[in-house]
Amino acid sequence: MNAALAQCKAELLRTLRNRKFVVMALLMPVIFYFIFTSTIDANTEVGGVEWKAYYLMSMTVFGVIGGSLNTISIRFAQERRQGWVQLIRITPLPSGTYVLSKIAAQSLINLGTIVLMFLIGAIFRGVELSLFQWIMCGLWIWIGILPFLALGTLIGTIRSVEAVQVISQLLFMAMSALGGLWMPIQTMPALLQKIALWLPSYRYGQGAWNIIAGASVDGVGIIVLAAYVVVFMVLSSYIIRRQEAV
Repeated sequence: MNAALAQCKAELLRTLRNRKFVVMALLMPVIFYFIFTSTIDANTEVGGVEWKAYYLMSMTVFGVIGGSLNTISIRFAQERRQGWVQLIRITPLPSGTYVLSKIAAQSLINLGTIVLMFLIGAIFRGVELSLFQWIMCGLWIWIGILPFLALGTLIGTIRSVEAVQVISQLLFMAMSALGGLWMPIQTMPALLQKIALWLPSYRYGQGAWNIIAGASVDGVGIIVLAAYVVVFMVLSSYIIRRQEAV
């Protein structure tokens, strides 16, 4: 237990000291939120929800995805290239604890990101939601990140750290734009709207948007996200086993 806690603490410190994480998970979503809630009419509504509340959820999801996907993928790629994963195997620390400590540390950081974004929306933009909605949105965003953690692990199996950085960034930006996190999919062409329905980024954001609209989380969205988790985990496990065999 002490070894697991120490590993988790180390992962926390490493992530918080990473400038790229601070930019992707904190600065970008905050800046985007202030820009787009200042330039778009405050009376604008999306699906019956005030723009400032709708976009708060979009940017919170955006920040959590950016921090998780980039951190997990790059960290795994770097440590595999440096031989850190092989070293762990000859230490008393179980390999499962090594992976879980990364997920636990990232989950704690994600929780902090969610709380920060919610406070910014409530204090500086006057977003008003019921306590139930705040809690449910926070829990949904906190738990719903699982597909992207799995995707980060899959990308991290690539041996080139430089390639991982480029791929994770491109996927992050593409999924954010096409998934309606930057602007609602209602503003997109019909074809892109159909594509968005199958993206994990849209289904992830949709859960939070539904909650603040007073609706329940879409069942199809949960199935889509769960399917992505399974696919990404199976692929990453298969690739890792193949690499270890070689």
